[in-house]
Amino acid sequence: MRTTSRTVGLWAVFAMVTVAAQTQPPQAPKPGPEHKKLDYFVGKWTHTGEMKPGPMGPGGKASWTETCEWFEGRFAIVCRSDGKGPMGPMKGLGIMSYSPEEKVYTYVGTDSGGMTMTTVPKGTVSGDTWTFTDESMMGGQKMKTRVTVKQISPTEQTFLMEMQGADGKWMPMMESKGKKTT
Repeated sequence: MRTTSRTVGLWAVFAMVTVAAQTQPPQAPKPGPEHKKLDYFVGKWTHTGEMKPGPMGPGGKASWTETCEWFEGRFAIVCRSDGKGPMGPMKGLGIMSYSPEEKVYTYVGTDSGGMTMTTVPKGTVSGDTWTFTDESMMGGQKMKTRVTVKQISPTEQTFLMEMQGADGKWMPMMESKGKKTT
């Protein structure tokens, strides 16, 4: 009889522990190592470059500052830019993150010139080079674009935006150099 009551008692304790474990709230997700790589972009950057004439407007010199900071939770960074290009003053807002489901980096953005990305460019990082590709509408035409950011050092980068022509060749749309100031 004693063995039976001990066994019942042990099973009761086991059942309570099992129920308690099942009713614990799930753990909040934590950023992974891929999210940590975005830390490179966090800070204030000063960019100078040149836009090529094309669907984005006339060519000419461009300069801007961009301040990127972690969004709460550290899954994404939010970047705000302010500058001047061939068509005058411009402001922009961008969000870069990592999608564990798709295993790619993502970018969405808009600017004061009316550009809004309605597709989400997908990106990868290999060593010190980030590459984003996208297919979207620009100037009433479907076009493929590619952005390459090369980390020259922890405080320097180059930026190249290209468009794929009908012949399949990539042509530059914009090139710039950036320096992190803080």
